[in-house]
Amino acid sequence: MEYSGKGDPARSLALLWRTSERASRKGKPELSVDRIVRAAIEVADAEGLQALSMRRVAERLGVGTMSLYTYVPGKPELFDVMLDTVYGETAKPEDVPGGWRGRLEQIARENWALYLRHPWLLQVAASRPVLGPNVTAKYDYELRAVDGIGLTDLEMDSVITLITGFVHGAARGAVEAAQAESQTGMTDEQWWAAHAPFLSRIAHADRFPTASRVGQAAGEALNAAYSPEHAFEFGLQRVLDGIEVLVNSRRPR
Repeated sequence: MEYSGKGDPARSLALLWRTSERASRKGKPELSVDRIVRAAIEVADAEGLQALSMRRVAERLGVGTMSLYTYVPGKPELFDVMLDTVYGETAKPEDVPGGWRGRLEQIARENWALYLRHPWLLQVAASRPVLGPNVTAKYDYELRAVDGIGLTDLEMDSVITLITGFVHGAARGAVEAAQAESQTGMTDEQWWAAHAPFLSRIAHADRFPTASRVGQAAGEALNAAYSPEHAFEFGLQRVLDGIEVLVNSRRPR
């Protein structure tokens, strides 16, 4: 698990909000904070956070490692800006049909797509958010989805935490399923084919009738034992149903 905010707070915030930025020195390849951050994101996307280092970013840019320190104090501060940058990718349309429910669904789908584009985000602890402009703007936009519908400020924050927390868990399942083949060398079909002969001898339908019936029905409907997309779609609607109960309870009777 990775944590944001491990660098010097003053330097990190200055970098996040671009309150100071040096120009590239004469005679050096043209660099900037944005270019370095984009290269770091590309490394994380392609190779994972375990491969991220100042040296690896410099190699991707074709420059010497020490040249990066003209623009970025160190890896912890760079990591904070990486996070703030990718969180700025979520769309923030003002006109979303479907009222608060449509707005929350749009937010959920944007976060889902963000995690699938950048799976390494799932390795970052959420307890200490990056205090950058994009993260702040994202939080403000998401809160406005449920503003003015009768919820208290605490309930508004809790609803957004519920939605984003659900998406985080669903996306983790999707990423793990997508990586299973490359990590194990077996497709889902191959894995089940290898285990089926043994499973049929120990998991008899008369011993586990409910599991056998439901498992067969789910497998036939999903064409797999597990579908991350179905889990996301089904779960999202149930979470929204629960929020609707809360919203309705705040209406005058």
